[in-house]
Order: sequence, then C-alpha cells, then structure tokens
Amino acid sequence: AEVKQETITNTTQMMTRLTQVLCLAALLGANAFAPSRFGVPHTQTALQMGAGAAPAKPKIEIGQKTAVTQKVGQKSEVKQTHKAKVAEPVKRREHKTEDAPLYKVMLIGDEEYDQTHTIERICDIMEDVDEGQAASVFTQAQNGGKAMIAKYPFEHAELYVEQLLRSDPMIFSELQEEERMGGN
Repeated sequence: AEVKQETITNTTQMMTRLTQVLCLAALLGANAFAPSRFGVPHTQTALQMGAGAAPAKPKIEIGQKTAVTQKVGQKSEVKQTHKAKVAEPVKRREHKTEDAPLYKVMLIGDEEYDQTHTIERICDIMEDVDEGQAASVFTQAQNGGKAMIAKYPFEHAELYVEQLLRSDPMIFSELQEEERMGGN
C-alpha cells in the first residue's frame, strides 16, 4: 500500500510540473522552445517586439521620372581635357657579372706514392681527368715537387683536395688561387 501511495504521489508531482511548463510555454509563445541555430538561444529583436525606427523612405517617389540623357545601347563619349606626357622608358642597369675565381688543385710529389693507386684515385675523384692526364701530372709532381691536376671553383677544388687526403694511403694535394688577368 505504501509503494502504491508513493507512486501516485510521484505521478502527481510530475503532472504538476508538466502543467507548469506548458503554461509557461503558452505565455512565452511558440518560439520559446523552438530549436536554436548553433546553440544560440532564440531571442526577439526590438523590431520584432514592435519597437524601433520606422522603415527608411526613398528620396525618389515611386513613379517619379528621372532625367536620362543617354539611350540604352548608345556609346558615351569621353572628352580628354589635356594630353598625358609620355615619359622616356626606364633604362635598366647592365649587370656586371664576374666569373667565380678558379683554384688549382696541385698534387704534391712524394716518394711513398704508388703510381697506379694515385692515378686511379685522381681519375675516380675528378671525373674530367683521364688516366693519361693523371699519369702526366703524377710524373711532373714526382720530378718537380708539385703539379697542377686541374682548375675548379673553390668548393669543388676544396672537396677534391679533401677526398684525395682521405684516400688510403693518403695522397697530398693543395689549393692555389689562379692569378687573374687584368690586374684584379
């Protein structure tokens, strides 16, 4: 009997709350519980509530004739009051370019060198040097102390000197800046 009484009491309370919500909905209008856009609740603007400024009136009355001097499809004429001056074309500066300085890769002669190993390494590292040139450079370096293998830009020449030095056994070489013509 107590469980029935408690159920009846809960049902009565729920019915009372539902009635209150329905009355509130009737007072606020149908839009109060309409779904809102992007989670923003629906609110009425001042104009919707009946307050605010009157709509704007156009400056021209409806049916008023306006002056049109040009017919549809007629080309308009543009009168030029003064002629624009044409300036001389801008002359571009001539770019002075200089070639990058070349550096000589010099093979330093040494009695400890193995001729075939030295010639092979020079040809492997410097792809533009063939075996005949490498043999000639080797002979000149052994006889004169050093000989020029080839000329390259600084970064390439530096790389080749380092690669020759890393050979096993080492091949000694050095860089020399090429003398420039013209006093520079």
